[in-house]
Amino acid sequence: MEKQNEVLDNVIIKFAGDSGDGMQLTGTQFTNTAALFGNDLSTFPDFPAEIRAPQGTLAGVSGYQLHFGSVEIFTPGDYCDVLVAMNAAALRANLKHLKKSGIIIANTDGFDAKNLRLAGVADGKNPLEDGSLEGYNVIKMDVTKMTRAALLDSGLGTKEIDRAKNMFVLGFLYWMYNRSMDHTLKFLNEKFASKTDVLNANLNVLKAGYNFGDTREEFTTRFTVSPAKMPAGVYRNMMGNQATALGLVAAAKKSGLQLFYGTYPITPASDILHELSKHKNFGVKTFQAEDEIAAICSSIGASFGGALGVTASSGPGIALKTEAMGLALMFELPLVIVNVQRGGPSTGLPTKTEQSDLLQAVYGRNGEAPIPVLAAASPSDCFYMVYEACRIAIEFMTPVILLTDGYIANGAEPWQFPKASDLAEIKVKFTKEKNSETKYLPYKRDEKLSRPWAIPGTKGLEHRIGGIEKQHETGNISYDPNNHEFMIRMRDAKVEKVADFIPDQKIEVGTSKGKLLVLGWGSTYGAIKSAVIKARNDGYDVSHAHLRYIKPFPKNLGELLYSFEHILIPEMNCGQLIKLIRDKYLIPAEGLNKIQGMPFAAEEIYSKIAEKLK
Repeated sequence: MEKQNEVLDNVIIKFAGDSGDGMQLTGTQFTNTAALFGNDLSTFPDFPAEIRAPQGTLAGVSGYQLHFGSVEIFTPGDYCDVLVAMNAAALRANLKHLKKSGIIIANTDGFDAKNLRLAGVADGKNPLEDGSLEGYNVIKMDVTKMTRAALLDSGLGTKEIDRAKNMFVLGFLYWMYNRSMDHTLKFLNEKFASKTDVLNANLNVLKAGYNFGDTREEFTTRFTVSPAKMPAGVYRNMMGNQATALGLVAAAKKSGLQLFYGTYPITPASDILHELSKHKNFGVKTFQAEDEIAAICSSIGASFGGALGVTASSGPGIALKTEAMGLALMFELPLVIVNVQRGGPSTGLPTKTEQSDLLQAVYGRNGEAPIPVLAAASPSDCFYMVYEACRIAIEFMTPVILLTDGYIANGAEPWQFPKASDLAEIKVKFTKEKNSETKYLPYKRDEKLSRPWAIPGTKGLEHRIGGIEKQHETGNISYDPNNHEFMIRMRDAKVEKVADFIPDQKIEVGTSKGKLLVLGWGSTYGAIKSAVIKARNDGYDVSHAHLRYIKPFPKNLGELLYSFEHILIPEMNCGQLIKLIRDKYLIPAEGLNKIQGMPFAAEEIYSKIAEKLK
């Protein structure tokens, strides 16, 4: 029977199963294929918190959501069109995120009595059989059985064979959406080059899944999603942590400094270390310390020695680093601290996203300890904002904090990467000689209020550093009350001076004045932008501005805020940016807060806009 072909603008697929079902790999392979095809896309991997949660349970469900299309994509999507459910728990955990009339691809082997019981389904009930899925398009396939049949003569054991069942689902989806298997075939050949039996098993099951769709008469429709109309150029599929790592490499090369990355593993920041460790050809030095304190102190030492010192962690690790941040602030040395935020407090939700460390970044140190704070808005934006963090750290001789979070760190999008010539210059000036008639003054300041940077061992430039208060210019220990206040205000003035060297705040969507401004920061970018575009199309007078510079704020931010009747601030916390905005500008901004370890849906923000302006 000839298959029909339906053209779609965009599709949202959620892959869900046990953490051992390979859903992250399956989603990543489909994502890379879509990216190579030319689709715009956005992804959201959703990991269980436990390394190996009990199989078949709701706590063990691992998910990967992909939104791809021929149109511009800003988020992984609110509700999916297709749900791949490898077992009953995956269906139960994600059915609420599936559109009515959506497609369910269900592995029937994952709906036996044991899996139903583990998923908390009532005795005697099976959603695939009891009519509770009426209205959905349910495609039932025994993936396990067909995978075993495809590998009957492979010589592999049952356990090894069952590991390949995610390839069956991937092959079927490639058929359903008219996608070539070439990228995944190449990936498998490279990944299992030394394991011929495993390679052949995965290749055969991938092709079996594709052929299953092609030969079964009940599957009458295939779908086509055309390439997106994006600016001409060379693109790569980019995850946030990857982008952060590459931004650090770019900043080191542009500045001429050696990059030193001292860190301690923590979810979800560890992939920055994994990525940087691949780039030793650029002179990158990575150091996995014994703890968070050692990690940041090693990076401070690297900066003291004339390198670009960087460290990264998530909330709990950042808490441990705070004393050393104050030390770097007193040294007045460049240091970049990346906080890939996750749900807190304490250990909190290690694999879930949150924006709850903003006040920690701005205020979370003892004493008056101002540090510039920046925030990335999307996976590819991590490249530009960490590059900017390095520029500010070096040119102002100060620690700088960059905030990302688990959502954008693990998410992906197409990225048209820049040429080195397109990147802003990063000026490095090492002092080579005395800066007064008789001696070297380590805290004598330039027009940016930045002190000189002298490499240890430079003749005649010996100087004292430490955490005790310094005397102005000489750097000698000082307990003088007036000097202490002078130095406190000087360090604060230096941070505020950064505002003279960053871009003015711009409007992302809409006009520069009106009834309602939706002000965001960090990973709420895509959801806010999608919601505001829809609201404007529906006739609402609403605009969107997104902050990437939070300490200090852009110089024109106050003027911009005062141009709107109402300010709405969506955040994945109890309301942290709103405190800073109210304090600085004395405006009655309103918050929209979500603290569920999940990003905002665009529809949630749209509903609030409609409520405010109806």
